[in-house]
Amino acid sequence: MKPTFPFACLGLLLCWSASSPEIRAAASPSTVIAAAGAAEPKTAIRNTRPIAAFPAVRTAAPDSGLLTATWETRWARDGESSPYDFGVYHFRRSFDLAARPETFVINITADNRYRLFVNGTPACWGSARGDLRSWYYETVDIAPLLHAGRNTLAVQVWNGGELKPQAQVSFMSGLLVQGNTEAESAVNTPGEWKVFRNEAIAPTPVSYVGFFEQIDGSRYPWGWEQPGYDDSSWHAVRAEGEGIPFGHSIYGGYQRALVPRQIPLMEETPLRIPQIRRSEGLARVSDFISGCDPLQIPARTTCSILLDQTFLTNAYPELILSGGKGATVRLAYGEALFDSHKQKGNRNEIDGRTIELTHYDIVRPDGAEGRLYRPVWFRTYRYIQLDITTTGDPLTIEDLYGRFTGYPFTERGSFSCDDPGLAKIWEVGWRTARLCAMETYFDCPYYEQLQYVGDTRIQALISLYVSGDDRLMRQAIRAFDLSRSPEGITASRYPNLQMQYIPPFSLYWINMVHDYWMHRDDEAFVRQFLPGIRSVLEWYVGQIDPATGMLRSRMPHWSFVDWVRAWWVPERPGCPPEGEKAGSSIITLNLSSAMRDGAELLARFGDRAGAARYDSIGRQLAATTYEQCWDEQRGMLHDYIGSPTFSQHANIMGILTDAIPAEQQQEVFNRIDSDTTISQATFYYRFYLTRALKKTGLADRYSSMLQPWYDMIDMGLSTFAENPEPTRSDCHAWSSSPNYDFLATILGVEPDAPGFASVRIEPHPGHLNRISGVVPHPQGDIRVELRRTQPGNRNSGGRNSTVSGHGGLRGEVTLPGTLTGRFVWNGREIALSPGLNNINI
Repeated sequence: MKPTFPFACLGLLLCWSASSPEIRAAASPSTVIAAAGAAEPKTAIRNTRPIAAFPAVRTAAPDSGLLTATWETRWARDGESSPYDFGVYHFRRSFDLAARPETFVINITADNRYRLFVNGTPACWGSARGDLRSWYYETVDIAPLLHAGRNTLAVQVWNGGELKPQAQVSFMSGLLVQGNTEAESAVNTPGEWKVFRNEAIAPTPVSYVGFFEQIDGSRYPWGWEQPGYDDSSWHAVRAEGEGIPFGHSIYGGYQRALVPRQIPLMEETPLRIPQIRRSEGLARVSDFISGCDPLQIPARTTCSILLDQTFLTNAYPELILSGGKGATVRLAYGEALFDSHKQKGNRNEIDGRTIELTHYDIVRPDGAEGRLYRPVWFRTYRYIQLDITTTGDPLTIEDLYGRFTGYPFTERGSFSCDDPGLAKIWEVGWRTARLCAMETYFDCPYYEQLQYVGDTRIQALISLYVSGDDRLMRQAIRAFDLSRSPEGITASRYPNLQMQYIPPFSLYWINMVHDYWMHRDDEAFVRQFLPGIRSVLEWYVGQIDPATGMLRSRMPHWSFVDWVRAWWVPERPGCPPEGEKAGSSIITLNLSSAMRDGAELLARFGDRAGAARYDSIGRQLAATTYEQCWDEQRGMLHDYIGSPTFSQHANIMGILTDAIPAEQQQEVFNRIDSDTTISQATFYYRFYLTRALKKTGLADRYSSMLQPWYDMIDMGLSTFAENPEPTRSDCHAWSSSPNYDFLATILGVEPDAPGFASVRIEPHPGHLNRISGVVPHPQGDIRVELRRTQPGNRNSGGRNSTVSGHGGLRGEVTLPGTLTGRFVWNGREIALSPGLNNINI
């Protein structure tokens, strides 16, 4: 039996032979509950049928002529419907080839999104999200999927219309295909392309992420992507506007300015669901999620089945059904289950807990055999609940599985030590970072899927240290630069349909450009952002109150800093305290930090006058803040001039900017670390808490300050949450900062010069007696293996342990290529040379 396909209508061939069932290499022993009401799952080794992998499609470079002149093609669309409303469209183009070509390169894009099939096989999907000034197109070589004779390109295009995601910028529905050379011109749009609007898919609105789907199988054009499909009733496409690369419009202007895709194609990896946790309404539930034992649901039955992926994931669910005409199948997706008080609690527990019905798809089968249903966009879930009602026709669930998707990061970096708890934090943190990275970084995959500056700065550093891949970071820096308002500041999140401004995030964008400059030798890329850096800093100069010498109170927009509970005011959530005429010391010091990073960049690129000006302003802001906000009795900075409140945040920034004199910084850090009466940094701002920890020479404490991450793991979280409980999002990569700090703080690997031209390695093992790791570098991998010569005395052992004294270190440091550096330990330095360096200090 071979399934046929709606949603994305994948023309894959699934392996239906049961003669040699396999256990997937990546799978661990799985857990199945066949009966409702079982308290704990029973462990069983399951045979699982393999899921077909999609063939890899080669990416290519666009022909140089397509970068400098208007394309021969025009955008194609359905002329029978509004191009601005919700719509799912199928486009087809059949053509003949005398022989299979060695290469056949096409450039393809669509508005909003598309998925390309070549002779029924999935080839690629896009377009990578940008905006109308940077509308990305993919360039792919589809020759491996072609053959001599008749060939068919089929493209599903969808437009969310008024329901499109917040992150999805759009002009109007359309498809654009341009052959790379004359040899591929037969597939250019509009040409002989045909189009059909699919009325079988109706949207269900979901805030931020756009829509989920209701699919009527009886109205679906099954097999539309296959070469033999009869499209004689389809109509010719309507030509709309020219394809124009950015920088080359003259008279008419741009609909969308075309730019080559800057990032790789996304990953799609088969992913089986290992556990059935409970069921209701059925006497027996077979192990259908293995693909080997279809589930029979009798006619006139109402039932519910709860599936557990056992960890949070982003995946395209693929549901294969037979029969069941007139049935309704709802797939509800949840990060967690909720108790009767709407609390999540331990994420592993299911008793007395239900799934929240906010994110769900509905499938209404047409009764045929082997229909495969897949949504047009991925879903985020740990739990999937199937709620099924059949009428007069029994329904068979042949299979249900996922295809994990995300930015194709490779885990080149690594960290290990003699405390196994840190390995679990690394695993969960990297999963969190991966789920928050697609064509842009995400704040969270389940709720918003928006790229925020504050999140992205931390996410980008994690990417550099664990994968070494800087392409998504470059995309983000460029996107935020494009988002700048006429005032001069960046948007808080971009791409984005609705402009939102968080001025402190503009400062983190400057810090982020500086981060990139320190880690990558790419000055041409960095130089282009100097005008944006100046515009952000000048906006802030205009916000300085001459009466106080600090930022003024009630600056425009949303001055978010952190999700501190005490700062939760409905009109200004997350904004630090300020007075009627006294602005925030925290944001003033954030500005001081950005002024100095900006000044360093301007000086490097020849603007010495601008650099001197911003450096001077930044230092003056720090000095004035200390002068006016320092409380001698409490020994820390107020949140604003004369405020009754104090926070870790103000003093973190006071340390990082040297507003607090160097000789006081360690004492101040100790004070804010122990005083629980002041506002505490949440998971997000603990990234900056760690920066202050390192600056004060106390970084050996870091490995014993990870209790909040252990707490999340103990609560069954498989990714790190946005906030301490109760939290909205279970997956927020700003909480994955340990994946950076295990390497940059514990292992101590950091750039010692711009462009990572040299390295400084200053380890801070804390309670650990053995540490090792790998840090990707542009020239290769930096490898560090160290052990204490005199094991430290742990005061308690386990999570909260500390170690007394530094002792000595032995081990090896290997530097790639021509990289040099220095090793720092307990006040001593060793010069590091390329290759193997023996450490005995």
